[in-house]
This record gives sequence, structure tokens and C-alpha cells, in this order.
Amino acid sequence: MSHAAFTIKAFAVYLGALGASLVLAPNFMLSLFGFAPTSEVWIRVLGVVVFNLGWYYWYAAVSEARPFFAASVVTRVFALLAFSGLVVSGFAPPMLALFGLVDAAGGAWTWLALRKDRHFFH
Repeated sequence: MSHAAFTIKAFAVYLGALGASLVLAPNFMLSLFGFAPTSEVWIRVLGVVVFNLGWYYWYAAVSEARPFFAASVVTRVFALLAFSGLVVSGFAPPMLALFGLVDAAGGAWTWLALRKDRHFFH
């Protein structure tokens, strides 16, 4: 397994755990990060989407889908920018930026691993 695939698998586990938590215990997860509890179904719908994304990440890692790895770097950095924009504009509490930081840090880890793998294979 390449270094980059390992980072993608780690992110897949994070997404799976986060998604399952949002489906099974959304208010517990929300309270951990200072968000108001909800009885709306949308947080559970989001959990299903996040969990499913975790599966995509897992299978991309298993298949060494390097174009996916590279694309994920961009989208995970974008998550930080988008979430920070929501915080700055007053639409979301500052804790949302923490999720963006996790995404961007994972993206940076994958980017570094992609560079390392390129040197390893050449």
C-alpha cells in the first residue's frame, strides 16, 4: 500500500465514524462541538452521506486511485475555506472551522504522501 493510500484509508475511518455518529447519536456529537441539539432529520441524512463518502475513500485507497487522492486534497482544503467562510459570515459557530481544519490537515497529509510516493516509485 502506498503512503497516500494509507492517508486515504485513515480519512475513510474518520468519515465512517463521524457519519455513523451523526446517524446514531446526532445530538451527542453536536453537543461535543457546541452545536445546538436538533430533532430535524437532516443531521442524520448528512450522517448517511458522510458515512457513504467514507466507503468511497476506503475503496479508492484499496484500488490505489491516485487521481482520486489528488482530487481529495483540493476538496479537503476547500472544506476549510468554505467552513471558515460560513463562520466569518455569521452563518455558523466557530467550531465548524475545526471540521475544516481536520479536512485540510488530512489533505495536506495526503499531498505530502503523494509527493513521497512519487519519489519512491521513480
